[in-house]
Amino acid sequence: MRKLLLIALFAPLAAFASEGGYPLDPSPHNPRDLVSVQNGARTFVNYCLGCHGAQYVRYQGLTAIGLSEAQIRDNLMFTAEKIGEPMRGTMSLKEAKQWFGVAPPDLSVIARSRGADWLYTYLRTFYRDPNAATGWNNAVFPNVGMPHALWTLQGERRLEVEAPKEGHGHVAYKWSEGSRGTQSATEYDATVRDLVNFLVYVGEPHASSRRAIGVITLFFLGVVFIFAYLLKKEYWKDVH
Repeated sequence: MRKLLLIALFAPLAAFASEGGYPLDPSPHNPRDLVSVQNGARTFVNYCLGCHGAQYVRYQGLTAIGLSEAQIRDNLMFTAEKIGEPMRGTMSLKEAKQWFGVAPPDLSVIARSRGADWLYTYLRTFYRDPNAATGWNNAVFPNVGMPHALWTLQGERRLEVEAPKEGHGHVAYKWSEGSRGTQSATEYDATVRDLVNFLVYVGEPHASSRRAIGVITLFFLGVVFIFAYLLKKEYWKDVH
């Protein structure tokens, strides 16, 4: 019974991690690296905000990552007039459905729903597919409707998938370069890391402060427990 319960609990996680059959790479993000988060914000507004929004995040909230309101207005506010407005995408839902068949999802909490590892791997595994409507496909998300928004940076790649022989072994993924982008592989990985860092941050902006408050609270409760225990011993010392 216990074994069945564990399977029921962890089966969805296993299926999620192996979506598309492609192994996920660990994301090297660090939301406390504010320079990385700032770089990710720049990449987001330049390459993602045209289709995807982050409507649960206001431009003014980016001051928490070390940016001034003037910097936000001059460099990041492409879809709003007032700094207190949400980060909405420029494409309407109607246009998105006409072009892609489905409206691009809002990315405010995508890092919490998909996971940082999934995003980091997904953004690095696009490849050219002449059979796809957009000309692009993805190893992590097969038959994805989204084209490769960062292809000018990464370049074009091709993918060959070799099935295991006679049902033994693992699927082999062979990547080859089609055309070079403006960034090297290392530079592109760093760009994706920064973008994922930003998405992780906006998914839970107060994560760092929440953890710090949690540690302080636990320490406080530990001290109170010691005094409460000593008080209890003193109060009941004459009771047998």
